[in-house]
Amino acid sequence: MPVTVSVPTLRRYGKPLVFVALLLPALWLAYNWWLAFQYQPNALGFNPQEASNRFTGDWTLRMLLITLAITPLSKLLKSPKPILFRRMIGLYAFFYGCLHIISYVWLDKYFAWGELWADILKRIYITVGMTAFLLLIPLAVTSTKGWVRRLKAKRWQKLHKLVYATGVLAIFHFVMMRKGFQLEPLIYGAILAGLFAARLPAAIKRRRRQAAA
Repeated sequence: MPVTVSVPTLRRYGKPLVFVALLLPALWLAYNWWLAFQYQPNALGFNPQEASNRFTGDWTLRMLLITLAITPLSKLLKSPKPILFRRMIGLYAFFYGCLHIISYVWLDKYFAWGELWADILKRIYITVGMTAFLLLIPLAVTSTKGWVRRLKAKRWQKLHKLVYATGVLAIFHFVMMRKGFQLEPLIYGAILAGLFAARLPAAIKRRRRQAAA
């Protein structure tokens, strides 16, 4: 017989395990920075600033894609249990996005705000990336049950559809940053397109119901 895990068990044991698992990339990065300062100057390569930028940016995008995959996965499994982890993973996307911004502002620009602002205006991929991060802020702030009650379910759901725009902008940021033809950004873009396609049938049914009403 298949083993089923109850919702209370997932809340009690599954969530802490997932929390730690999602934190591991950040711990790995912190450990390698510690190594770089202590014993191994090249623990993060010859350009640790760029390595940190890319590492945190990659994990921001991965967390976004995992967040977007939760709903299709829940429907595929015909179970609401994956939804238990969606908020946590979404907040981790914001967390890694914050690390990505901090890495850029601190390690790349050394808090030179004038140079930073000029960079945002001059380089389109940075403008797109900053826009994606700004869209994540209201999603993170309003992720609690209290905000769901304040905004009401429909308005809250409309606001959180910004995650789709964030995903698209993050992909464009990645593609423009990696100059020339590179496979990795295209793979991420294909995954995002697949996740959008998985939502199409439900969206079409919803539109038809609304039209009929």
